Amino acid sequence: MFVDSHCHLDRLSDQTHGGDLAVTLAAARAAHVSQFLAVAVNLDDMPALAAIARDHQDVAISAGLHPLHTPEREPSVEDIKDAAERYGAVAIGETGLDYHYRDSVPVDVQHERFKRHLIAARELALPVIIHTREAKEETLALLREHSDPQVGGVLHCFTEDLAMAREAVRLGFYISLSGIITFGNAAALRELARQLPLDRLLIETDSPYLAPVPHRGKPNQPAWVVAVAECIAQERGISVDEVAMQTTANFYQLFRAAAPDTPAHVKEALAQSGLV
Repeated sequence: MFVDSHCHLDRLSDQTHGGDLAVTLAAARAAHVSQFLAVAVNLDDMPALAAIARDHQDVAISAGLHPLHTPEREPSVEDIKDAAERYGAVAIGETGLDYHYRDSVPVDVQHERFKRHLIAARELALPVIIHTREAKEETLALLREHSDPQVGGVLHCFTEDLAMAREAVRLGFYISLSGIITFGNAAALRELARQLPLDRLLIETDSPYLAPVPHRGKPNQPAWVVAVAECIAQERGISVDEVAMQTTANFYQLFRAAAPDTPAHVKEALAQSGLV
């Protein structure tokens, strides 16, 4: 039983099961992926994401604007809150800072946008999904100032260092690992997977991006989140079942608004596991 805690179901490639989302999700369910969090990158996408969630009980959605997107108008705190409430989002984001592409969206614009998302998340008591790249100190500073440690969130598709991960955990956040952990040049991430407490880890695909080994070069899909779990299990010397159960429990611990729609068999398995 696995959860894909971060995927972009509205952006899946036509090369993935012919662009048929129902078939893509069915393939994931056949691989024992029981829940999907479809993450927004633009508030304009919210109606399409909400339609996917209506059609698929095991899909939850977030509301937010990616740090590198350039909308016609910057959303206010109220705009973000309205989108989340109107479309039934279980989280705010993805949001954050990306200094690798700082020429795309100026740093000051990214900061203010990130801050507004953090305030909206705090006011709605919803977890926040963080995109952070080459902006360690600034990301942590804004989390310290504006996030609610009682609600927290997740640093998704994490690629920064262990010190940042530990500080984020101290601030009430989870760390999500993607298919990057399977890449040959990702030894530092595999070490991080060994060092962090398992009860603070999530797994994701970020599909259709970042397909894991042995699927590199192909459009990613939610079924392949299993490869992330397998890599973590191998690195920690534990069973894939243990990784699956704990990261699933972690997901519902963080994204509590997703829990009421959890399929009955997932609830039963979680209860039997003793992890929640």
